Amino acid sequence: MNEKRVRTRFAPSPTGYMHVGNLRTALYAWLIARKYNGTFVLRIEDTDQERKVEGAVDLIYRTLAETGLTHDEGPDIGGDFGPYVQSERMAAGIYMKYAEELIEKGFAYRCFCTKERLDELHKECEEHHLQTKYDRKCLNLTKEEIQKNLDAGVPYVIRQKMPDTGVTGFHDEVYGDIEVENSTMDDLILIKSDGYPTYNFANVIDDHLMGITHVVRGSEYLISTPKYNLLYDAFGWEKPVYVHVSPVMRDAQRKLSKRDGDASYADFINKGCLKEALLNYIALLGWNPGDDREKFTLSELVEAFDISRINKSPAIFDEAKLRWLNSEYIREMSQEEFLKNAMPFIKKAVKREDVNFDVIAAGLHKRTEYFSDVIPQLDFVDELPEYTKELYISKKMKTDPENSLQALKVLKPELEAFDEWEHEKLYYKVLDIAEKSGINKKVLLWSLRVALSGKELTPGGGTDIAAIIGKAESLKRLEKGIEILSA
Repeated sequence: MNEKRVRTRFAPSPTGYMHVGNLRTALYAWLIARKYNGTFVLRIEDTDQERKVEGAVDLIYRTLAETGLTHDEGPDIGGDFGPYVQSERMAAGIYMKYAEELIEKGFAYRCFCTKERLDELHKECEEHHLQTKYDRKCLNLTKEEIQKNLDAGVPYVIRQKMPDTGVTGFHDEVYGDIEVENSTMDDLILIKSDGYPTYNFANVIDDHLMGITHVVRGSEYLISTPKYNLLYDAFGWEKPVYVHVSPVMRDAQRKLSKRDGDASYADFINKGCLKEALLNYIALLGWNPGDDREKFTLSELVEAFDISRINKSPAIFDEAKLRWLNSEYIREMSQEEFLKNAMPFIKKAVKREDVNFDVIAAGLHKRTEYFSDVIPQLDFVDELPEYTKELYISKKMKTDPENSLQALKVLKPELEAFDEWEHEKLYYKVLDIAEKSGINKKVLLWSLRVALSGKELTPGGGTDIAAIIGKAESLKRLEKGIEILSA
């Protein structure tokens, strides 16, 4: 590991939601910083003003805070290397200063070509099946021609001048040694016509000025890294350690995308996935601890994390695996903690207040993978759904409409006279009724469950449901069951 104090950064664009791939990049950068007692920097890269979304910066702050990926420097807390927002750095003239230096050194030049000319050039390259590259029309403009254009206010961009020969290589901690033929690289735009820097330029300037030692980003930037290194060389700066991570895929062919749904941190949290479980799972997307362990706290991840164990193969996002992992976290909760987390979702299904939420929690605790799973399981609580007598047929419980009718007719008066309306006491009361009446307890309990819920599958048995909805509603539904079975 580099002897310099480790400094990593997370540099998101405020363009909307927090994609799980972005969150994984933030996590890996944070883990590297914490592993080596370094510094984790948050930088907002808002140079693409057209894609900037209102409220996106606050969402970034909120997501990092909720997941525990606290930053040591950033726009909201400051630091010695600010400003930490690129538009503010642009206003301070930082990028133009370094672009002008590159022009003076012969590593960049002003390009006055119009969009129409560039579009035509692009079209010609496609028609002749050539690599799309700028033809350097403006590279050899004389000083007089350049000044004339500047005086006339002709819009221009500043382009990086790539070498014509040779190769540029670099070492990546995940992908190893990579080399690119210089002749294949296009002359990158460094400063756009509106004065804003491109990502390709600003990230190099900012990473150097902020002392970033380890750059963690997506593997889509592998092809551009030689161009960045040429900028480092032009300025005579030390290059950072590169850690490029593979894309997060929905399957072998497709990246995880918002278009497919469930691509963002908020999507999963809104479905009732615990942030601890999501972060745990994201850590394992493209990294393995070297053993079969799958459940980690954040502090345990810091201890176990090793850059050498990041995989270069694309990481497939397996939601079934995430569901399983989330359920493991839920199983470890106390019933009180489960109810606290589940209540916002329970309230989406249950509007009544006169129900026993503790019994609901007891019935749902072991049946929940995401907290949103509770919603369809509770659709009977407020109102009994429509059902037919065929629902009472169960080979396993040996029930049919005839013996279920008999069961309900026995249960109703017995429960009507029973006042200790708690699920455990109700259960033993039904067992007592079974013994006295000679009706199989399975028949009584199944018939009670169907009559009170109108469903085959419920969180808990018939006596649990009775405790949830209360005595008055239970007796009302028993009467309704007798009517359905008698028809």
